[in-house]
Amino acid sequence: MFSIMNKTVVIDIVGLSSSVIGEHTPFIKQYISGRNLSTIQPVLPAVTTTSQSTYLTGKWPSEHGIVGNGWYDKEDCEVKFWKQSNKLVQAEKIWDEAKKEDSNFTCSTMFWWYNMYSTADYSVTPRPNYLADGRKMPDCYSHPAELRDELQGKLGQFPLFQFWGPGANIKSTDWIAEASMYADDKYDPTLTFIYLPHLDYCLQKFGPELSKISRELGEIDQVVEKLIKFYQKKKAKIILLSEYGIAPVSNPVHLNRLFRKNGLLQIRVERGLELLDPGASKAFAVADHQVAHIYINDPSVRSKVRELLEGVPEIELILDKEAQAAYHIDHERSGDFVVMADKKSWFTYYFWLDDAKAPDYARVVDIHKKPGYDPVEMFMTSKARAGYKLLRKKAGFRYVMDVIPLDATLIKGSHGSINIPSQFHPVLVTDQPGTGNSTLIATDVYDIIWKHLHE
Repeated sequence: MFSIMNKTVVIDIVGLSSSVIGEHTPFIKQYISGRNLSTIQPVLPAVTTTSQSTYLTGKWPSEHGIVGNGWYDKEDCEVKFWKQSNKLVQAEKIWDEAKKEDSNFTCSTMFWWYNMYSTADYSVTPRPNYLADGRKMPDCYSHPAELRDELQGKLGQFPLFQFWGPGANIKSTDWIAEASMYADDKYDPTLTFIYLPHLDYCLQKFGPELSKISRELGEIDQVVEKLIKFYQKKKAKIILLSEYGIAPVSNPVHLNRLFRKNGLLQIRVERGLELLDPGASKAFAVADHQVAHIYINDPSVRSKVRELLEGVPEIELILDKEAQAAYHIDHERSGDFVVMADKKSWFTYYFWLDDAKAPDYARVVDIHKKPGYDPVEMFMTSKARAGYKLLRKKAGFRYVMDVIPLDATLIKGSHGSINIPSQFHPVLVTDQPGTGNSTLIATDVYDIIWKHLHE
């Protein structure tokens, strides 16, 4: 079948901003020099799932409903992060619109989020295999299902532990690139979305300190070069973009500890360790990088909550439901208040006051149990401890990889804020005339992709 639309690829280089493009990214620098580069005014919050959903639908979070990487489910009374069903995105995606116009149009989504049970024709996404004895095995999920087996047969098992956590490195990004090229050769989709997460790790660990991340910048540069040369041979129209840039931070802010000290949190104690009970709490924060959603179960404490938030000097913006409308984040999933940190700060999910009583999940990589985002999962307490745990695993003993520190000051880079210098804004690179040297709003990205398919 032959599509009447142009073959197009959108390569998402996470964390790419003008602040990191230079001598350590020679290919990207040279590639951009002959093309149009625009900055994108970040959407609130400037995080992965919100930005991607805005790009793919051309709608704001108030319409598509993705108000962050996670939020509080008021019916289940649970904080849920990094869910994967595409049905959570409450707006039509660009491939749905394209299929109405061209019956031969097909789309491949390679590791963009909400990638399960979508209407895209081909997709692959991380999906661990959880065994009965508690072990988590690296794996991925695909549509069609046989694509997963083909990819892992050709490229090896998806390197999940190099995709996130203290072991995150270029292997996962390179695997995604190779898988994308394999899927393109096999299916020849009209439109492809590719997610390259590599810079996310080093930038959050060290901030945009080029001397400390030069190796990682060189590694992503090589992967991008490989992909661009591949798609140039396919005569595809190529768009490079990012969801956010990462700016330097030095100050973690613990909102849930503040709420706890003021009698707003409900804590359960199990086996001597503490757990946050959001459904029983009067108010609590769901932290997501530099943005947090504040949910209030007891309306009588609303004024007290606002007073407490106004007393935190690191909070730059406090939005109640009415004020959220001006920022396009007013939705039933958003908090009663949405707060944004200042340039140097970010929000933790921490709620315990004594590290000895921290929940067991605090010291492991567990993105689903934690009631908020935890970038400290990229560090480990010591390689010796991790080695000991791996030896227990190999010997067949039960083990817990409790190697994650509880020191939030380790984090030197963050994102989510919309009030950052332009050198940390996300970027978009294209051959298309008329888009260079400009500032786009996030919903413009949809229109630019649409034009690439047609012009």
